[in-house]
Amino acid sequence: MRARRPEPGRRGGALTAFSAMVLLADDGSALAQSNSTSRELPPIQISGRETPRRKQPPASRRASKPIQPNGRIVVDPATTQAADDRSVASGAKGPPSMASEITVSGEEINARPFTRPGEALEAVPGLIVTQHSGEGKANQYFLRGYNLDHGTDLAIYVDGVPVNMRTHAHGQGYADLNWLIPETISAMDVRKGPYFVDEGDFASVGSVRIGLIDRTEKGLAQVTAGSFGYRRLLGMDSAKLGDGSLLLAGELGTYNGPWDNPDNVRKLNGLVRYSQGTATDGVSVTGMAYANRWNSTDQVPQRAIMSGLLDRFGSEDPTDGGNTNRFALSGRFAQSDDLGSWKANAYVVKSQLDLFNNFTYFLGDPRLGDQFHQHDDRLMTGANISRTLNGSFAGLPMQTAIGLQSRYDAIDLALASTFRRGFVSNVRNDKVGEGSVGLYAENTVRWTDWLRTTIGVRGDYYAADVTSLLNSNNSGRADATLGSPKFRMVLGPFNQTEFFLGAGYGMHSNDARGATTTEDPGDPGTRLTRSPLLVRTKGAEVGVRSRIVRGLDTSLSVFILDQDSEILFSGDAGDSSATRASRRYGFEWTNHYRPKAWIDIDADLAMTHARFRGYDSDQAEVYASLAGYPEAQIGNAPGNYIPNAPAMVASVGLTLGEKTGWFGSLRWRYLAPSPLTEDNAFRSSATSILNGRLGYRIDNGWRVQLDALNLFNTRANQITYAYGSLLKTDTLTNLCTSGTAPTAVCQNGVMDYVLHPVEPLTFRLTMVGAF
Repeated sequence: MRARRPEPGRRGGALTAFSAMVLLADDGSALAQSNSTSRELPPIQISGRETPRRKQPPASRRASKPIQPNGRIVVDPATTQAADDRSVASGAKGPPSMASEITVSGEEINARPFTRPGEALEAVPGLIVTQHSGEGKANQYFLRGYNLDHGTDLAIYVDGVPVNMRTHAHGQGYADLNWLIPETISAMDVRKGPYFVDEGDFASVGSVRIGLIDRTEKGLAQVTAGSFGYRRLLGMDSAKLGDGSLLLAGELGTYNGPWDNPDNVRKLNGLVRYSQGTATDGVSVTGMAYANRWNSTDQVPQRAIMSGLLDRFGSEDPTDGGNTNRFALSGRFAQSDDLGSWKANAYVVKSQLDLFNNFTYFLGDPRLGDQFHQHDDRLMTGANISRTLNGSFAGLPMQTAIGLQSRYDAIDLALASTFRRGFVSNVRNDKVGEGSVGLYAENTVRWTDWLRTTIGVRGDYYAADVTSLLNSNNSGRADATLGSPKFRMVLGPFNQTEFFLGAGYGMHSNDARGATTTEDPGDPGTRLTRSPLLVRTKGAEVGVRSRIVRGLDTSLSVFILDQDSEILFSGDAGDSSATRASRRYGFEWTNHYRPKAWIDIDADLAMTHARFRGYDSDQAEVYASLAGYPEAQIGNAPGNYIPNAPAMVASVGLTLGEKTGWFGSLRWRYLAPSPLTEDNAFRSSATSILNGRLGYRIDNGWRVQLDALNLFNTRANQITYAYGSLLKTDTLTNLCTSGTAPTAVCQNGVMDYVLHPVEPLTFRLTMVGAF
């Protein structure tokens, strides 16, 4: 086992696989119900309203159900759809089958001030979204005691197209959302846990499905200017075309940030979408194009800041950064008939990423440094189809859903050592073909007006071919099959309160290269053990959701989640290493309160206990090999703490305002201290951030708003790690170059906090015109 030198951008095991063509699962059409089902609570939504299935005038929608809070805050009429809140072909939204299952409206998301597009996902209770590098790199995600890195174990979809990338050059499950235009979000469906048959790879902790709007009531032109060179232009409009609507949106952005070495972000983004019909009988075709170039200030060692070698916003390697592009074409289809409904989608995505990072500085190469180049060029295709049948069982309402999902990735991957972005040497170069087919079925029965159950099973087959262009011994084929039974039960409502139970098996894929690699790319004489292509997860959850207090939606979920192995593929080393099995358990308490039509309050608290299981004898050997050098040995002792697993996440939000006039928002989010090493010798400090917004809008759709990010100018960190590295000023560097220090010590380096700071107080002024 190597001495600890984690690469913060390459976390964790995850799934990958074989693909043909066929669709996204049914997201839960409403069960055919008898008259007695009128007692059932409506689908929970952050805005506090049931998602309507038909076009209704706004006033009638607000008064639709007496047990629901009145109204919702509308950010801007120009950014909302004229009809359904749900996009064409997204399918009807049924009642929630878990307490943690929610839908967040696009209006509520856009009422939040946030720094970057990926932070739109912080509308998910208990989810923290951060960044440890430049503004073109995928975000870092934290949920339910997991450091999900760039997306591992959190499945993200936009308009039915998967965002997570399998066998990615930088990390398994890499989910870049910098191309997302928040104003185009219609709704966000959130699920947590491995209890849903239509959720497969990367979904063990949760899934987020983002639907896009089909049209706008008015055209929109938006200009934003802010601190540190932030500039953003957005234009969006729709027009009737035949029997449907054509939506166009374009975005241009630049940003330098507070960094000594400016980010110099240059982003261009566009969307074209044609839609026709309704959410249950409709079709849509969407095209997207995105390109971005940036410099990045990666995390820096605390000792460099404390000694004055670097400013807090300085960079050890100012040539880090990257460029990326993404082009996507997708189509969705939904149709209902006398027996039930159909849903299907297909997509093709062409993407490319070139990323330059240096996380360990001069640990591997004392002369040129440790910068490396990761290249990922892929073509991803997929198709899915599902059928929902309404019927009865012994006179009881019943619904059956079956579905087939497929995906195939053709990937060119390269890893090389570089100096100031110039090529130094190859580490590995691979061509990978990876596909998957998932088949599922589930049956829901309403036994009484207060009891319904859902039982289902999912089967996944993954296959991958890896051709290593530099070492044929690391080429090969891997395949794997897993079956995953699922169960959910809902009791109630009793006095506007429902109880939920869920349990099931899940899985995630690992990097296909780890499943075929037998020799260390950096040292072919070192034999490596192949990693499994698929890893089993399993979990259970109980919850309660109530609206017994007028205007208040509250839910409490208690969960447990086990993972057979947290296997990590090291993007900078080019190989994989397996960690032990893990267990996490905890609770989430989510509240949304609407006492008045112009007051919206939400408060969420999530706490998790996360630990590895078993004893790490390999790490004990590493710890012993570092004896006599405390600067290297500290933090390397064996232990059961899971690095970067947050024990607590909390958030509170207050939004004020009507459809016209003054409006405002305050949002506070808190990330508790967490262990950074398995022995808990290093711990991160808490991060507490307050963002605010104040604005004014008039009834013709025009508005002006001022966002203040990090309102109290808190001196905190976006993220903190602890691992070994070497700087030229370290005493250990001289001992290693002279051959005095042992090899194990020099391979580990100086253990230290390595951090990426939160940006200081930032202002952004936005002017919006509607036409």
